Amino acid sequence: MLQQEKKTDFNSVIGFALIGMILFWFLNNQAQLEESKISPTTEEPSVNNERVAAPSSSVSVFESDSSSSAELVEAFGAFSNAASKQDFSDKTYLENDLVKVELASKGGRVSSVFLKQYSTYDSLPVNLVREDSSLFNLTFWSQNRRLQTNNFVFETNKYTQGNQQVVSMRLNVQEGKYLEFLYRLAPNSYKVTQSVNFVGLDGLIQADNPIELDWSVSVPRQEKNIENESLNTSAYYYVDGEVANLSFSKDDTERVLNSDWIAFKSQYFSSVLVSNDLSSEIELSSKALNGSLNYLKTLSSSASLNYQGATSSYNMDWYFVPNHVKTLKSYEIGLEELVPLGWSFIGWINKYIVINIFNAFENWGFNYGIIILLMALLIKMVLFPFTYKSYTSMAKMRVLKPQIDAINEKYEDQMKRQQETMSLYKQTGVNPLGGCIPVLFQMPILFALFRFFPASIELRQQGFLWANDLSTYDSIYNLGFSIPFYGDHVSLFTLLMTLTTVFQMKFSNNSMSSSNSQMPQMKYMMYFMPVIFLGVMNNYAAALSYYYFLANLITFGQQKLIETMTDDNALLAKLEAHKETTPKKGKSKFQARLEKMMKEQQELKNKK
Repeated sequence: MLQQEKKTDFNSVIGFALIGMILFWFLNNQAQLEESKISPTTEEPSVNNERVAAPSSSVSVFESDSSSSAELVEAFGAFSNAASKQDFSDKTYLENDLVKVELASKGGRVSSVFLKQYSTYDSLPVNLVREDSSLFNLTFWSQNRRLQTNNFVFETNKYTQGNQQVVSMRLNVQEGKYLEFLYRLAPNSYKVTQSVNFVGLDGLIQADNPIELDWSVSVPRQEKNIENESLNTSAYYYVDGEVANLSFSKDDTERVLNSDWIAFKSQYFSSVLVSNDLSSEIELSSKALNGSLNYLKTLSSSASLNYQGATSSYNMDWYFVPNHVKTLKSYEIGLEELVPLGWSFIGWINKYIVINIFNAFENWGFNYGIIILLMALLIKMVLFPFTYKSYTSMAKMRVLKPQIDAINEKYEDQMKRQQETMSLYKQTGVNPLGGCIPVLFQMPILFALFRFFPASIELRQQGFLWANDLSTYDSIYNLGFSIPFYGDHVSLFTLLMTLTTVFQMKFSNNSMSSSNSQMPQMKYMMYFMPVIFLGVMNNYAAALSYYYFLANLITFGQQKLIETMTDDNALLAKLEAHKETTPKKGKSKFQARLEKMMKEQQELKNKK
């Protein structure tokens, strides 16, 4: 504002206001919290309610000992021998230091996956895929019967090939005629390769119908904050080097064309399917499991294989992975895009600056709380020139305040006051927005870190001080009831961040002017924005609040240092010298347009 009768720290207020508005915009576009809010019940939902339903079939599964061979042949035709076996519980395992994959003889599928180096919030192994809440199924036509691999028992053979573990699962039909699922796992890898081999089945499988492939997973809960985890769970796909996803906040279905891979992603873990042999069109769907305490969403995909007849083979790669940028990037197929580091320039800052700084400190073996402290110190040092520029601009405004007050007393007409004030700024070389612009330059860093810390699996279950897990909120007290917009607990780092934000704004305001008179709306804004942050950040990662808390302390220290280095009398003398050496010129085009606009506004006001 040009009028300086009641001065406050506009730069800090504008900066925090802009951060708050963009923060709300970001949260609203990331997900509508109320739309997907989970309301836990006291009763655990039954497995049947949360189980992924297999595709409907025109053929029933005969598991009774009394089923006659004639009935089996009628139902399954040439495949009846595999359907007649009763032992559906055989399990075979592929295992290395990173992952344990369970293969079920019934359906010949991946029935369970454990990530061995990770545990859940309640100290259980991370079970990424569970047998009773997942599905992998091929549907095909044989002799006018619609058959599904989930209805058959595969014969299993495990062996080694080089350094790889291999499991062959065969659905034997006749001599030399079979359907084979061949699984391979190499050491120190999250990747499981699967070959689907149709051998000698021409005439038994109808080639005029594509083979349908259905893959579904009810995503298990792994984290303490189930609401936040659900908001970060969805189906993803990768097309032409760009990643996209279904809605986080509502049930969604989408048909995807020419996808390089599809993924079922939760907050920190993903299951990914990569295949060049799938149909060009894949249908993805997401359905929230509201009310469940153990599952988040059911994510499903439907595709097809173009069966060529005779002997045909199809290759699929499965990745059961933590959402760790370096690990995902090592596979060189764009999986690192699953980690939500931000859009456009924000993502660029995280990928090429923040992550490299974080990894460099991580290699030193420090506690992650110390790493965040070092990052805060380094980033604030790099941004110090902007802080210095902002503060010196505020100091110039402060030393000019007596002259601006004199202008306000001399002229009663508001437009005349503004014209004279602008003239004073021009003569002294002061930019009234000079303190705000440096703040805007710092905002991309703030928002990059806003995305980085909650997405960093490195912080998961890493403790520091009273926080047991820096990737989620650091509750020091459970209220026993929920406060709208705030929550049912008190996060100490968030509280400290809020208090230091208020303190820093008050300090900046006091350093701007010794006057205690403030415009009421600005005074309220100074307290309103921290309260907004308190509500928003109370359920966010403790690492983020901790960083902002440190940044506030460091900024306060920098401002105190700059204050001791600033001589108001010398600064005023410098501005006066600039005024003396600046020749009086006519109005600039910008100033003329500004005055014209103010005059029009004044005329409109007088007409009312």
